[in-house]
Amino acid sequence: MFLQTIDEENATGKVAEIYEKQRAQLGFVMEAAKCFTARPDLLPIYTEFSDRIRAGFSLGLREWRLITLIAAKHIPSTYCSHVYGKQLADDLGSKEAVLAVQRDFRAAGLSDRDVAMLTYAEKIARDASQVSPTDIANLRQVGFSDQQICDIALCASFRCFVSRFFDAMGAGTEAVFIDDDDEFRATMSVGRPL
Repeated sequence: MFLQTIDEENATGKVAEIYEKQRAQLGFVMEAAKCFTARPDLLPIYTEFSDRIRAGFSLGLREWRLITLIAAKHIPSTYCSHVYGKQLADDLGSKEAVLAVQRDFRAAGLSDRDVAMLTYAEKIARDASQVSPTDIANLRQVGFSDQQICDIALCASFRCFVSRFFDAMGAGTEAVFIDDDDEFRATMSVGRPL
């Protein structure tokens, strides 16, 4: 971490509560959470905002992870690519399927609906000013509702913000998310080296 943040031993109040909850869920506190404690007042706000976006997300966890992986690739965020790439292996059935999506989701055997969703997420991560009514029409054509389209945009845009913040703060990828396979590790390392 580039800046001073609150370590687990010195956490108090809401920060300590959030750390404890994450420790109970994951077994450790992520660098992503610690980043926000350079401004300790922001961690509870970030956590609540993140939780609310995810709780109201009208698509599934698989879709959240796919959108995040594609957005992270184009930010580029090694940290988020490793975290979500590792999680997607179970969703997609194998690391090979994740590698195929990371390399070219259009040729990875995904459904037309998934490809449309990821095309939109990719455009948001690259340059959201290029999104047009045609992009929205394409999403509606494959069955996405306006709420779902909004959620795709929220997920991709949220990832752009947090991934850039994590990199700016110097957050490092936790060892648990770094795969031991050289090819997987290299393909997920899209930005800052591990």
